[in-house]
This record gives sequence, C-alpha cells and structure tokens, in this order.
Amino acid sequence: MVPLIIAASACSLHNVMLPSQNYGTKKGIKCGTNLGQGFGMKRACCGGLQIKANSQNYNSDDKFSRVLSTSSIRQNFAIRAYEVDANGIASIETLMNYFQHSITYHCKTLGVHDDVAGSTKEMIKRNLVWVYSEMQVSTYRYPKWADVVEVETWLSSAGMNAVRFNWIVRDFKTNQMLNRASSVSVLMNKLTRRLSKIPEEVRREFESYLINSRIIIKGDDKKIPKLDDTTADYICTGLKPRWSDLDINFHVNNAKYVSWILESIPQSILMNYELSAMSLKFKRECNRDSKLQSLAEVCSDKNNNNSNNNIEWNHMLRFEDGAEILRERTQWRPKPTNNFEIFNHVPEASIKDL
Repeated sequence: MVPLIIAASACSLHNVMLPSQNYGTKKGIKCGTNLGQGFGMKRACCGGLQIKANSQNYNSDDKFSRVLSTSSIRQNFAIRAYEVDANGIASIETLMNYFQHSITYHCKTLGVHDDVAGSTKEMIKRNLVWVYSEMQVSTYRYPKWADVVEVETWLSSAGMNAVRFNWIVRDFKTNQMLNRASSVSVLMNKLTRRLSKIPEEVRREFESYLINSRIIIKGDDKKIPKLDDTTADYICTGLKPRWSDLDINFHVNNAKYVSWILESIPQSILMNYELSAMSLKFKRECNRDSKLQSLAEVCSDKNNNNSNNNIEWNHMLRFEDGAEILRERTQWRPKPTNNFEIFNHVPEASIKDL
C-alpha cells in the first residue's frame, strides 16, 4: 500500500501557560487513593496547590499547611479557552503540559528540585536533567472548557537508574477520575546529551520521597514496530520545531511530539474518534534545527474482537534521514457525540473507508 504523504509547512503549536487558581477546599470527599488512608487527612488548597496535611495541626491561615505525608500532592487547573481543541475539550497536549508542570511543582514543594527544569542541587552540579524514556496515558473522559481538574502526583522507584512519575486527573467537583498517566524518567547530561546513571549523591536527595506503590498503568507488552515508507499508511512531512516549542533544556517539549503524531492521522478519524490511550517510547531528543516526518499505520479496525468499534494505530516520529525520535501506539474510541453542526463541518468517510 502506498502511504498518503501529507506536507506540512508549520505543524506545531505554541507552548501553553498553565494557570494556578484558588478554588477553595472540597468538603465531604475522602482522599481518592490508598496512599493517604489511615492518616485522618484534610485537603488544603492555596494558589491551586493541594497538599495532604495532618487534620489536627491544620491551620487555614497558613499559606501552606504542614506536609505530613509525602505520598502525593494535588494541584488544581482551570481549563482555559486556549487549552481546548475544536471539540471544546482539553487537548491531549494540554494534559501533557499539566503532567509536566505538576510533577515539577510537586518536587519543588517538597524541596527536592531546585530549578524550573526539575533538577536537584547535585544534578545541577553534574549538568544532569530528567528526560522521559517511556510514558503511558489512559483517558476516560476529557474535561471541557471552564472545568476545574485536580492533578495528583507522586514518585515511585523504577529500578536503579530511573524514577517513575505518576499522575491521576480528577474532576474537582465530582472527584471522578478522568485520566491517569505514568512515565519512566532517566537522567541525561546536558553537555554530552547522553544518558547517565543516577549518582549516589543525587539518589540520596530524592529517595526518601519515593513510595512503593503499584503501577497505575502497566507498560505496553506488545512491541511497537518500526515504520518506514512501505509499512506506513500515512506520512506527514515538512515538520519543523519553532522556537516556542523548545523547553529550558533546549530541546523540544514532549507534548509537542504528541501534536506531531496527530498530524499524520486522517481528519476522518479526528472528527469521529477521540484518543483514549497511548503508549510512547522515546528514542532521542529533537532540537531547533531538526526536520521531521510523522508516520502512521492502522493496525486494527472493527473486527470480531472489537465490539466497541475502537481502533488502534502505530506511529513513528523520525528525522528526515530516517533516525527514530519516538515510537507510539494510540487507541481511539468513537466520540460520545459529534457536534459537527456547531462548526459547520461535514464528517468525512469513516474508518471503514480507509
């Protein structure tokens, strides 16, 4: 099958500034995980940040209540108009930015990280930064414009030379779980751009904050295949980072990778389906002068084992010379409602016609 080539002169989005608002304290809702059970917790909110505090020692006049349990920290975000997509719901890039912001602020609040890059003092001495090596995201429902969500974060061990970052996103009003995500992060030297083992001095800075919890999302057991011009069904070319796509480590932010992956998805899928899960395997970083291509392959369709009409895609992001940047598998489900009349859109052919 000859892949469909899509040229893109500018297929990137600007980074999102993340709001941090005060929405008061929720009443009558218990801590949503077993991490805080048995401590008699109250949940205090200040500037969008919620930390677990001892209910006996809680003082509502304090800017921040005293941290009793370092298991998790919760922070609130209001979904802004510039953070939603054409359907009026938070985009996957918005959620990815929330994940990154909340885990950095989590560690800053605990006194682990010493800068906006999420580096500890010993990491700064050694020019080390955290980078994702893999990530899994599962979405049950996307929040819509003006919703307030609560993002809970905690850290756990992932072997000798990696740390697992964990997230749960809940509806602030109902406490309903909306999304969950988990990533394995490793250290990279900013000067050599090579991966590094975790020095013992660095480990001592954060190991007391790691908790032994179950993995909220297991890694994808199925190998994500390498795509090329002969196996891909769709190829988007001409992708190039903008200056605004770079983060403080001077490489492209991971949320941008996801937006580039979506560029190779046909509009008929984007109009009729929503992203329900994804598994990412990061291979190498991408900088300002890179030129990229996004490849996509349909790997499942409606069949005897798929009564819900869900579909699955394999993806690869690569440089023009063929070197891999990212492999990804995405899962899609039919949208609960199609409000095409709002945007004067006419749905294109369904997945059956691909």
